Amino acid sequence: MKVPFMDLHRQYVALKPELDRAIQSVIETSEFIGGQEKARFERAFAEACRVNHCIGVGNGTDAIFLALKALGIGPRDEVVVPAMSFIASAEAISAAGATPVFVDIDPKTYLMDLQKTRDLLSRRAHTRGGRIRALMPVHLYGRINPMTEIMALAREYDLFVVEDVAQAHLAEWGGRRAGSFGQISTFSFYPGKTLGAFGDAGAIVTDDAVLADRSRKLANHGRVQKYDHDIEGFNSRLDGLQAAVLNVKLPHLPAWSEARRTLARRYDAKLSGLRDRCRLPEIPNGNEHVFHLYVIRVPDRARVQAELAEKGVQTAVHYPIALPNLKAYERFGHGPADFPVATQCQNEVLSLPFFPEMTNEEQDYVAEALGAVLQVREGLSL
Repeated sequence: MKVPFMDLHRQYVALKPELDRAIQSVIETSEFIGGQEKARFERAFAEACRVNHCIGVGNGTDAIFLALKALGIGPRDEVVVPAMSFIASAEAISAAGATPVFVDIDPKTYLMDLQKTRDLLSRRAHTRGGRIRALMPVHLYGRINPMTEIMALAREYDLFVVEDVAQAHLAEWGGRRAGSFGQISTFSFYPGKTLGAFGDAGAIVTDDAVLADRSRKLANHGRVQKYDHDIEGFNSRLDGLQAAVLNVKLPHLPAWSEARRTLARRYDAKLSGLRDRCRLPEIPNGNEHVFHLYVIRVPDRARVQAELAEKGVQTAVHYPIALPNLKAYERFGHGPADFPVATQCQNEVLSLPFFPEMTNEEQDYVAEALGAVLQVREGLSL
């Protein structure tokens, strides 16, 4: 058997009539930039996030960049970001003219370590030559950060909070949706996300009307009307075709999220006998995980991944190099020992095949294959 890491075509087949009609409608109306589909999606996604405003933009990286610009963050400013994430979280900070300041992650959740963040703020908040202006919690793998504590910490140090929600659409903390805590929050709709477009797409959400207006102008050449440019802006707009696709998919997102949680519980049960050989995901109290990815940790990952591939099981690594260890950030002079948890995780994390349309047979085969590779078969009754 061959088990793909992800199969986007299955989702398309299930929604083909709706998707084809939506795309054809945009072609017929020629509303490729702006238009009714974009406006409808912005209203619906704001409601889904339980916030007042949504601004559709070109992609998730632009969303972070524009959110920072809307907050007025730029040169000499610093933004705290976790050491484990995709580079977009940090490079958008640099693109805005600010400096990313990395903090290590929690060894159980892989999220921003709160105590280390507090320690960092106490040391750096008033450092000459730069000033920390914002925290950027990244809701990694579908797991939301403890936002109550993060918001309290931000208030204590008078900081903005920019939530990076690229991997946690509809995740919840204490009954509140991801993206509804910070002053401004960002989403990616890259095709592989839990809510994915048919290309690049992203969004900014906020409850602040001033930030929403500023973000909308920044994303559209500094204007609201066609030639009424209040400021210099950028060109990052959610196009009509992508908005139409997202409008079809968004109503299915709650069911897909529940399917992901069901699959995660099945993996937990099937892999329970391997807990002495690998670490399974842990869910903090109060956290409604949406499982964008099902990530385990294994020693000797390269061997495990290669042997799973030989058995037809496709896996992935998110992420093989922690942000401070990337060549792109060698200018900061960090060493692996500066971020020991992230450095250890970069060598051990392994994402197993995982998508809502995955069959029980496929999942059982992955569990069996992993058990064979780790040479432990107990608890894997199939």
